Amino acid sequence: MPFYICPRCKNRRLDHDGREGFSMEVPSCHHCGFGFMFELLHDYYPAQATGFVVCDRDARVLATGEGIFELTGFKEEDLMGRDLIDALGLSDSEAVATVREWGVRKLEQKITLRTHTGIEKPVLADFFPAYDDDGGLLVALTPRTP
Repeated sequence: MPFYICPRCKNRRLDHDGREGFSMEVPSCHHCGFGFMFELLHDYYPAQATGFVVCDRDARVLATGEGIFELTGFKEEDLMGRDLIDALGLSDSEAVATVREWGVRKLEQKITLRTHTGIEKPVLADFFPAYDDDGGLLVALTPRTP
């Protein structure tokens, strides 16, 4: 049974067929109203301070969730359409490449990101592939102590 998580508010839910009710629409978040839920193979429990970034198949930012502004200082409109690695100054692009090429998740990657003010901040990053036809990925960023 597929697990779903909202990239905006981190609300989790199960869905037996991946559709919204009797329609052919993908599940949306009933908690915050965000337009879609991200499908995961296994349930995922994000930390309170975790923020999500949704990217397309080319790793360009499509949306950000609660916690990203607090972690990075970037508003969603500052990141939309930009390459994830360049926009957040991620210290390692290997995990993104692996997830995109192989369709596997990469968890607990210790990397740094560059905030809006140019400060390098250590984070724990989890990368999840999208299992729909559009491709893409979900990135969960959690602050960590060095």
